[in-house]
Amino acid sequence: MASHTTAIVLAAGQGKRMQSKIQKQYLLLADKPVLYYSLKAFEDSFIDDIILVVGKGEEEYCRTEIVEKYAFTKIKAIVEGGKERYHSVANGIKAIRADADYVFVHDGARPFITVEILERALEQVKDAEACVVGMPVKDTVKISDESGFVEMTPPRARVWQIQTPQVFSYSLIASAYNKLISQEEELAQKGIFVTDDAMVVEYFEKRKVKLVEGSYQNIKITTPEDLKIAESFLK
Repeated sequence: MASHTTAIVLAAGQGKRMQSKIQKQYLLLADKPVLYYSLKAFEDSFIDDIILVVGKGEEEYCRTEIVEKYAFTKIKAIVEGGKERYHSVANGIKAIRADADYVFVHDGARPFITVEILERALEQVKDAEACVVGMPVKDTVKISDESGFVEMTPPRARVWQIQTPQVFSYSLIASAYNKLISQEEELAQKGIFVTDDAMVVEYFEKRKVKLVEGSYQNIKITTPEDLKIAESFLK
């Protein structure tokens, strides 16, 4: 029996580093919003359902200007995001149907996700239950101490730059996020800040997460320079 797969696409970010009044996911890239490209990749792939998570008050805009305008048929729900990224993911998980098998969590500001990357991730998650897309770093990475001096230099061959999608079995990611939301105040008091979904599974479920090769083009549009790089990739 075929697996049921759902993508949560996050488009609730404020994009403060973009220096624009328009959120980065709605900026135009070759006459289409940045968000269009990742949704199109999921629409054209094996993914069954898409949950689109947007900023408060943007639901109707996304319904008319994104979903209906570009005739996306797999978007089953448009839900409101939260204060932090992990709140938005938690809201997206709540909208997933209970018989889902695998969940792909993706940043809507990463327009260059491909079907090939999605297929690699699906293949790995079936065994590992948790995997993240990324690429080995090209530069040497230094870990600093609290005074701004180099504390250590990890072996470059073992350091990866993590991208999205991050892919999990539905039961695993739902359980991890339930624990996170119920214990978020305790985490804050300990000075632990959640920056990606794999971290939630690692911390609360004590599970190892498999690394899956993505692409150096699978960049996140964060600054004005990124938009220029993205335009050159499209050309």
